[in-house]
Amino acid sequence: MSTQIKIKNDLILKALRSQKTDRVPVWMMRQAGRYLPEYQAIRSTMSFLELCKNPQKAAEVSLQPYEILGVDAIIMFSDILVLLEPMGAGLDFDTGKPRFVNPTRSQEDLNKIIALDKNQLKDKCSYVYETIDEIKAKLNNEIPILGFAGAPWTLASYMIEGGGSKEFAEIKKMMYLNPKGMHELLEKLSISVTNYLINKLDTGVHAVQLFDTWASVLSIEDYQEFALPYQQKIISGIRAVHLDASITLYVNGVSNVIDFMIQSGANCLSIDWRANLKDIREYVSGQNLAIQGNFDPCALLGTKDQVKSKTLRMLEQAGPGPGYIANLGHGILPMVPVENARIFIKTVQSFSNH
Repeated sequence: MSTQIKIKNDLILKALRSQKTDRVPVWMMRQAGRYLPEYQAIRSTMSFLELCKNPQKAAEVSLQPYEILGVDAIIMFSDILVLLEPMGAGLDFDTGKPRFVNPTRSQEDLNKIIALDKNQLKDKCSYVYETIDEIKAKLNNEIPILGFAGAPWTLASYMIEGGGSKEFAEIKKMMYLNPKGMHELLEKLSISVTNYLINKLDTGVHAVQLFDTWASVLSIEDYQEFALPYQQKIISGIRAVHLDASITLYVNGVSNVIDFMIQSGANCLSIDWRANLKDIREYVSGQNLAIQGNFDPCALLGTKDQVKSKTLRMLEQAGPGPGYIANLGHGILPMVPVENARIFIKTVQSFSNH
């Protein structure tokens, strides 16, 4: 397994296993992206999907946050939705935002979606695994590489809504009117996501993160039926192949579902800025669970002094125990000043938690 290779800075890998670290490790969700001029320069020459499918350029932008900000992990540049294209959903980013021209809504639409095995994914998503190889070649085992995927409910929401949504009315309509079809779709997605992440671990990422960003729009009962079982299937499926894999689960809005996140089998829970970090850390105490988060991304739009003071406040809330990774409570925003992002990273790295 990739984790057997010695990584020079392995703070995040230790924190994911709730082991003691010399300092708090830090990275940022969406850290390879539009707030960096160096990223914008590359994006000006190609579309978003073209960038995702160009292993050399995708590796280059993956490495930018390490080279510019000094983060403690690389998360490979991609998008949670690229997996859906080979499954039979027509994806494009022509408008700058993801959209599905023909949303998956009827039973006929559902029947067209196919689950992908490991070999099919190696073929149809070869550029994803080539990107990992490119990053490994350039990184020389300096810091860990993280892979990621969307969880079934969140992926299904984009497919059925046709893009982003505020109300999630279409997917909930299907959930109520065609629960059998909904479960069939979620099952296909769970198979594909499991194989997709196993392949990433096989290729050399050191840990993975599962994004069920929009599962928090579900009621408690519906979360238990339409989100949790598929999170569990993916995580147990990965562990059947990679027994010691470190898996982080992110949900945007954890307050009502923290108990279910604990039941998912993930060994790290990534939490948003609405949750009280101190309370969450105390709640999971003794369960060998790491916590990641939870800086408000909009706080990076404040003054430099505000960024530093709010970062220190977050770190103090996290407390001195092991198993904590500093991060944002959601992805970094395009308008964030690079210097503010740097202050966030350096403030964490200079903080003593002992």
